Amino acid sequence: MKNLLSMNDLSIKELVEIIKFTEEIKRYPDEYGEELKGKTLVMIFERPSTRTRISFESAMLQLGGHTIDVTRDSTQLERGETIADSAKVLSRYVDAIVARVDRHDTLTELAKNSSVPVINGLSDLEHPCQAISDLFTVYEIKGELKGINISYIGDGNNVCHSLLLGCAMTGMNLKVASPKGYEPKRYILNSAVKISKKTGCTIEVINDPNEAVRDADFIYTDVWVSMGHEKEEEKRVEVFKKYQINQRILANAKKDCKVMHCLPAHRGMEITDDVLDGPNSIVWDQAENRLHAQKAILLKLLK
Repeated sequence: MKNLLSMNDLSIKELVEIIKFTEEIKRYPDEYGEELKGKTLVMIFERPSTRTRISFESAMLQLGGHTIDVTRDSTQLERGETIADSAKVLSRYVDAIVARVDRHDTLTELAKNSSVPVINGLSDLEHPCQAISDLFTVYEIKGELKGINISYIGDGNNVCHSLLLGCAMTGMNLKVASPKGYEPKRYILNSAVKISKKTGCTIEVINDPNEAVRDADFIYTDVWVSMGHEKEEEKRVEVFKKYQINQRILANAKKDCKVMHCLPAHRGMEITDDVLDGPNSIVWDQAENRLHAQKAILLKLLK
């Protein structure tokens, strides 16, 4: 594993190793306090971020390393320097790059021209760091992943894409429910289904959220209006209103079903307050686990 741009950059073995390594790091954090001493991570963010930015910075510092946080408009990228040239220069200064970008092509261009690892901190196509952390959260609760039923309700976006691939790789049964026209990209779904045939799980995309949550061990949702789609907000709120995670939807799942959200949440839209703050919610544990998973990813790439 040289880079982490997509879940497809990981083998099934590597993904399972990272999940189990995350468990070890969370349990024994003091044992890894100096592992990245002298290492530097540069973080390039074209989009706003709370959890990804702070979890990576905290992870690097707690592992003994350093971070440099920049935005596109604080570098020569704003004045026309190419991504390729920037990648070649940054590779001479730092040990790894994490980037949150508008277009996935920016990441691939960075990785193509970088001699140090490049990590996808979110793009319009995937969010692998989020998915790895989410899979660990499920593993932490259930002690296994294979055969666990998870339902994703909402927009077939970057988070959904990475979950599709990650669930297929780990043998989790995933049902995605999205409105017509808002399903995940067909080639991502096809890739996930192909993997699922090897791991013995089921991957489905349907349009009925009530059907999707039947027998669910976990229900996952995300915002209806992702970054870059702000102009579509009014239309999306109308299209997605039947996809809200509320007590009625929750009643169709298993009684002990856990609710997940990658955050930030738009309360009263994709999820109601009583569910987000209720006994079935594990969103705060899910958010915390970003820190531990980021440590595992950094150590796998830099050690």
